[in-house]
Amino acid sequence: MRAVIQKVLQAKVAIDEKIFSEINKGLLVFVGIEDADSMDDIVCLSTKIVNMRIFDDENGVMNLSAKETNAEILLVSQFTLHASTKKGNRPSYIKAAKPEIAIPLYEKLILQLQNDLQKNIGTGKFGADMQISLINDGPVTIWLDTKNRE
Repeated sequence: MRAVIQKVLQAKVAIDEKIFSEINKGLLVFVGIEDADSMDDIVCLSTKIVNMRIFDDENGVMNLSAKETNAEILLVSQFTLHASTKKGNRPSYIKAAKPEIAIPLYEKLILQLQNDLQKNIGTGKFGADMQISLINDGPVTIWLDTKNRE
C-alpha cells in the first residue's frame, strides 16, 4: 500500500463540478492499493498517518500528530501511485489492484483511520473522475510504502 500524505490548510474533492467531500486543517492522503496488500498494511498505514508528528507545536516545531491536533483527514484512492515507469514513456499500472480487491481494502482503510483518529474522515469516490483542490501547508508532502518500511 502506498500513500502520499500532504499537510493542508484545506482540501476538497469535486465530482461532476459538485463538492463531494472537503476538510479544513489536516491531511490529504492519496492511497494506492496492490493485490498483495492486507489488513497488516492497513493497520500499519493508518497508524503512521494519524501518529506522524508533522504539525507544529507551540514553538513552531513539527512535533504533533493529526490525532493530537484534532486534524481532519481526506482519503482519496489513486491507483497511479503504483505506476511502473521502467520501460518506455507510458506508465504501466499492472501492480495496482483491480477494483474487486482494492475497494474492500480501501473501505477497511477508511474504517481503520476513523477508528484510529476517533472521528469520521472525508473520502473521494473510488473509481470516479475527481478534481482535487488543496492549499498545501508548509509544504509538507510525505511518501509511504508499507512494503518498504524505512
